[in-house]
Amino acid sequence: MSDNRSDRTPAKRSGGEVARPSTDHLAKPAVRDSLIPAAVQGFGVTFAQIFRKVTTEQYPFEPKVTKPRYHGRHVLNRHPDGLEKCVGCELCAWACPADAIYVEGGDNTEEARYSPGERYGAVYQINYLRCIFCGLCIEACPTRSLTMSNDFELADDNRQDLIYTKEQLMAPLLPGMEQPPHPMRLGDDEKDYYLRVPEAGSASEAVVGEQA
Repeated sequence: MSDNRSDRTPAKRSGGEVARPSTDHLAKPAVRDSLIPAAVQGFGVTFAQIFRKVTTEQYPFEPKVTKPRYHGRHVLNRHPDGLEKCVGCELCAWACPADAIYVEGGDNTEEARYSPGERYGAVYQINYLRCIFCGLCIEACPTRSLTMSNDFELADDNRQDLIYTKEQLMAPLLPGMEQPPHPMRLGDDEKDYYLRVPEAGSASEAVVGEQA
């Protein structure tokens, strides 16, 4: 059986079957209820700002004060004896939605110990070209090694310089701290480090003001 489409009779449509919205309301403009002229009403927001006090910030001569919980540059914290809190678990890298963190863990030895655990962060990099400062990385950190400071001055004219390495992110050594690697000073194993009661105003908190 041949299918000859030319033999088919096209469907007929009669006009007026589809209801169309009325356009009578577009013929004449709506009547304004306000007695204020349209031009004055349109500039109302502008006129309202004229009488407000102008806030002028003398940045960078006067540094801007951020909120205590501001999410700024990251800091890798230390224990009071100088050992690193980072154990190279890479959970921060897995939690980062922008894939801005790169971590390589290394094994501690009795001759070269950098953290109280079995491993430490041998390589740690944060790409601030990608970082969105969401704070998910510090929530994922199990040892409170990674925190965020109030430092927000990260602008640079070189893309390579915005990839911060471990040496740039590590908190500085305070009095009483010893540069790793060295044996554990606060206990015999990592439990003595992570289960002990934190000292008030400990060295790591004084450096970064651990704010999540």
